[in-house]
Amino acid sequence: MPTVELTLNGEKRQLETEDGESLLDALRERAGICSTKDGCQPQGQCGCCLALIDGQPKVTCAMTAERAAGKDIVTLEGVAEEERAQMAKAFLSAAGLQCGFCIPGIALRAKSLLDKNPDPSREEIAKAIDGHLCRCTGYVKIVDAIQLMAKARRGEPIPEPSEEAKVGKAYKRYRGDEMTLGMRPYVADMTREGMLHGAVLLSKHARAKIVRIDVEKAKAHPGVVAVATAKDAPGDRYNGLLYNDWPAFIAEGEEARCVGDVLAAVAAVDARTARLALELIEVELEVLPAVTTPQASLEAGAPQVNPTHANLLSRSLIQRGDADAALKASAHVVSGTFKTQRIEHLYLEPEAALAEPLPDGKIGVFTQGQGVFDDRRQIARLLNVSEDEIYVELVPNGGAFGGKEDMSIQSQTALLAKMTGKPVRLVLSREESIRMHPKRHPITMDYTVGADAEGRITAVKARMIGDSGAYASVGGKVLERAAGHACGPYRVPNVDVEALAAYTNNPPCGAMRGFGANQANFGIESCLDMLAEKAGLDGYQIRERNAVVVGDTFSTGQILDKSVGIKKTLEAVKASYYEAKKAGKAVGIACGIKNTGIGNGVEEWGKCRLVVEKDGTVSLYNGYTEMGQGLLTILIQFAGEVTGLPGKVFRPKVDSTFALGCGQTTGSRATLFAGRAVKSAAQKLKVDLDKGMTLRDLVGNVYAADIVIDDTTALGAEAARIKTHTAFGYATQVCILDDKGKIERFIAAHDVGRAINPALCSGQIEGSIHMGLGYALTEELPCDNGMPVTFKLREIGVLRARDMPKCEVILVEDPEPEGPFGAKGVGEIGLVPTAGAVAGALAAFDGVRRFELPMKDSPAAKAVSVGRIKGDRTQWT
Repeated sequence: MPTVELTLNGEKRQLETEDGESLLDALRERAGICSTKDGCQPQGQCGCCLALIDGQPKVTCAMTAERAAGKDIVTLEGVAEEERAQMAKAFLSAAGLQCGFCIPGIALRAKSLLDKNPDPSREEIAKAIDGHLCRCTGYVKIVDAIQLMAKARRGEPIPEPSEEAKVGKAYKRYRGDEMTLGMRPYVADMTREGMLHGAVLLSKHARAKIVRIDVEKAKAHPGVVAVATAKDAPGDRYNGLLYNDWPAFIAEGEEARCVGDVLAAVAAVDARTARLALELIEVELEVLPAVTTPQASLEAGAPQVNPTHANLLSRSLIQRGDADAALKASAHVVSGTFKTQRIEHLYLEPEAALAEPLPDGKIGVFTQGQGVFDDRRQIARLLNVSEDEIYVELVPNGGAFGGKEDMSIQSQTALLAKMTGKPVRLVLSREESIRMHPKRHPITMDYTVGADAEGRITAVKARMIGDSGAYASVGGKVLERAAGHACGPYRVPNVDVEALAAYTNNPPCGAMRGFGANQANFGIESCLDMLAEKAGLDGYQIRERNAVVVGDTFSTGQILDKSVGIKKTLEAVKASYYEAKKAGKAVGIACGIKNTGIGNGVEEWGKCRLVVEKDGTVSLYNGYTEMGQGLLTILIQFAGEVTGLPGKVFRPKVDSTFALGCGQTTGSRATLFAGRAVKSAAQKLKVDLDKGMTLRDLVGNVYAADIVIDDTTALGAEAARIKTHTAFGYATQVCILDDKGKIERFIAAHDVGRAINPALCSGQIEGSIHMGLGYALTEELPCDNGMPVTFKLREIGVLRARDMPKCEVILVEDPEPEGPFGAKGVGEIGLVPTAGAVAGALAAFDGVRRFELPMKDSPAAKAVSVGRIKGDRTQWT
């Protein structure tokens, strides 16, 4: 091995490296550096791996270790302790982080900026961090945090992070200081003595019959400890969240159904050896014509994509009243075909898992998934053991947005650990991540909407068809949700909506923030704008005239009897909307509704255990995942509010110590359901505290609460009282363009029920706006014959810091009676109306109504700095 001599954080070091090894890998694997994260190696496009090299900020994934010889390298670990403390304080005070994966690189970039410019403007900060991607925050509070860092450097006082763990307070993010400094480990940062490294071989073709898989050369390669294929799986290879249709391995004689299918997995002494071994695996196959559109999938005679199910995955139908008759009688009728695109989640932390044999004979799996108990069930199924023989523990992840609901590599990693008897860590590359995990559904929607002479909606008729890719995931439920939200937050007396989900050989599509409501909202909001023109109304007037109030009926037939805040959100933006119009600006407005809870007849839970520990802390167990949204922080606030104990007493945990399975962290439900359970358990602890007992007196006590929500009805069910969802969030957003068509200002008023932590709440909405603007203007992931046409982060279209307009978030509180302290979910509603608002503003600017996302040829899209995918689009889907 070559030896590289360099200075690392002030210390002369000699690092043994492999030929061509990146500096990032050398720092992480050879020098034990944790703050440099791998988000895109070797692209150098996310900024997570930043270090100061000879005083200059450089990405380390795009530089070989050999090129670093003789250089002076500083990572966050080497920054002076006082400055590190200032960084952590600033980011905590400003609520400038969510999942935290990108923040160490950004914090180090900020240091470099402030070394040169002690008082930068917001624009200068945004420009400086433009090489960094953040998928969570929308950059707004990151810029706030860097401004606080600058103040601290100049000796000016900055706010202390809040220690008040009470409802309504901006309590500091749990472990946020460690996350800022890169010291809180993600799965890929975890190590074990004697740990092996895993890698997976994916199909190169979207559809191919696998004739033979020969692994003998790979097994014989020096350093390889095990190679697993379908033959090595002791249990059932087929798993899934709703249908067991997704195999952990494709077997000889079966068809690979997408380019994310796993053919084999390798465990070796290091990651490089594992990946070299993949190249030695010989695969004989027969390439077959891929089914690449849902329309082709549903044609008579189309090949069956998945052997477990017909090509029509699901059909969701809502019919109330007589839509055809109402449309014929309407004074105004508009129609349009709207198309939305496939979107990559692009969470900054790629998938990773660590599995190890435990002393008690169990297999322990450390996962970043959105439902650790679902992970345990599926791992046990593959290994052919009981669920009690699998221990799972959540490692809070670096973003998910729905993309980590389905299993990725957890079961393959567990199998390798079982085969070898050693710990195994498996981390996907960015390309593998994009190929494997589900995406946002592309949906084609035909809408016809009618209104009376005064602009009151009379009927909505819609037909939708979505591409669910090769596996079910939760695709049927996404189209079900699209159908349920097809009418938006409006009174519609006559509804006729059908939504189909179809299998194809494209990458699977499943959960992504908004879960079908986004796509439907683009259609209905565009139709409202067209109706407004016909009825002689402006965008505000037609929405205010049709918005639901308490007692009105939602499109599914549910009577909205509580916490209906849509008109309050409209009122909150009214002045800004009309001021902008008066100033001659092009303005767009859109409203949105989004369910809290899965509902539709699904039983749901909230579960909690509070355990008083010997060290004076209280372990707070729950079944839902922390993925940047701040759930663990919020749960501490609920517990602190009830018991009066300081927040530092509580230690949140998500593992299988207790049977707390609640399904996936999805549907904006965790705050409401887990919060109710925590509140209930905390009340039981408070009873003992009120007796004069101290935590020392209560060591070993377990305070339990299990909440069951089983009162919703299935979509389309005939019931005396229809209740498809527990609660709903509402929003109104306004988009204002400048005189060149660039987005100048964005205003978002959101009914959040009760803002348990206003800073985290507004941060969620800012991040949603950022994601929604990308969805509207630039983001896409087309496929060519089932293969994504790009894996480059800059081409996927995520907006950078300098592309974000000025954002104003208005928190509207209309408390939800079924929520803890009035809370309901806000994680998804923030980007539901965004594309509609942007489309409306663009139509006001140039008179062009746009029917397809992204609106990449619009002046607003051309004004941003993201890259574009190049190529012949004629065959892309």
